[in-house]
Amino acid sequence: MKPMRTERLILRNWEERDRELFHRINSDERVMEFFPFRRDRAAADAKMDEVRAWIDEDGYGFAAAEIAATGACIGFVGLSGTEDMDVLPAGTIEIGWRLAPEFWSKGYVTEAAEAWLAYGFETLDVDEIVSFAVAENHRSTAVMKRLGMTADPSADFDHPGIPDSHPALKRHVLYRLSREGWQARKKAAR
Repeated sequence: MKPMRTERLILRNWEERDRELFHRINSDERVMEFFPFRRDRAAADAKMDEVRAWIDEDGYGFAAAEIAATGACIGFVGLSGTEDMDVLPAGTIEIGWRLAPEFWSKGYVTEAAEAWLAYGFETLDVDEIVSFAVAENHRSTAVMKRLGMTADPSADFDHPGIPDSHPALKRHVLYRLSREGWQARKKAAR
């Protein structure tokens, strides 16, 4: 993928120097509060390699977010297909994020997500981008709302990847943003 630049961030593929941070955001109790698993270092390394290969192949994905001024990797923000989720229509593109806690509440996710929405609608030419989270994950749903996404309660679902041993994490809310909604929001901001 060609790195993208926002006001404060560089959005790029994962690099070897990011392994420690990738492991931390996949094992930290606060970051992973709404996930039924924590990755040990070996599992995190394998997942990072997998994500990096997807980004190399597709040109986008859950990409590293780096603070341009310091070079510090803070987590990921990006777009991904949802082929592994049979509860969503084929071809659905989601936007998602995960940052280390010390970088929360600084507007980084919203800033990076705005760039990824532009990429999705302008470069990938998709008609809609969705996001979803555990219903109680108010930090993530607040970002979805800031991005202009709209809740679609009729499309809320039980996540097929969440085991029955974690019933409180199964129900996910779905938010949508259409190309037309994104364009109207962009035009209104001018």
